[in-house]
Amino acid sequence: VQLQASGGGLVQAGGSLRLSCAASGRTFTKYTMGWFRQAPRKEREFVGRISRSDDSTYYVDSVKGRFTISRDDAKNTVYLQMNSLKPEDTAVYYCAATYGSTWSWWGQGTLVTVSS
Repeated sequence: VQLQASGGGLVQAGGSLRLSCAASGRTFTKYTMGWFRQAPRKEREFVGRISRSDDSTYYVDSVKGRFTISRDDAKNTVYLQMNSLKPEDTAVYYCAATYGSTWSWWGQGTLVTVSS
């Protein structure tokens, strides 16, 4: 599967952005989809994921209550709605896909900058 992330940009603290990740192919429903981010001079970190089986979601503690992942299987697209953004959310955001425990497919990343 090929992934194309979009929707990044510059936003003030407290604002919102919605990232999209469009997937190619007709087997989108077979993948659990995830979002990761990498801030400047930091390691890439897991943000959250949405399950292929039941659309259940899981988030890292730092974004719980602020970020929401959803998917539209008809459009082969997964979304990351980010609310109440903070400067520490500034990062390149990546979408990824997995059949199981290994994130095997990655999008190219989209930059989110949150100004204070």
